[in-house]
Amino acid sequence: MAGIVAVLHGLLPHYFWTGFYRVSGGSLVIGPYQGTPGCGRIGWGRGVCGTVWATGQSQVVADVHAFPGHIACDARSASEVVVPVFDADGRVVAVLDVDGLVAGAFDEVDREELEGILANWGEV
Repeated sequence: MAGIVAVLHGLLPHYFWTGFYRVSGGSLVIGPYQGTPGCGRIGWGRGVCGTVWATGQSQVVADVHAFPGHIACDARSASEVVVPVFDADGRVVAVLDVDGLVAGAFDEVDREELEGILANWGEV
């Protein structure tokens, strides 16, 4: 996880915050990340990360301030892409969260590429 975060965050200048949240004890708990301090825990269905955990579907959010229930861990975040990480049984065990400083920083290509990285990387 730390390696993926380091590579993505280091190579892609529009990645303001890059990190994983792991499912633990009924919450998403912050894991390896790079950027400003993130939220320590996120509940099921809360914000973009919690929504991805609950639905198992990636989210590309052009304007996080328009997303119902968005959690502002850093008020400078303007856009976000979040991708689920599945175990061998198809359960969401983590999410990869990437934030951008400008609205519309991410698109479907970002989503597809991040999903591909996680699908080919194996179980977290």
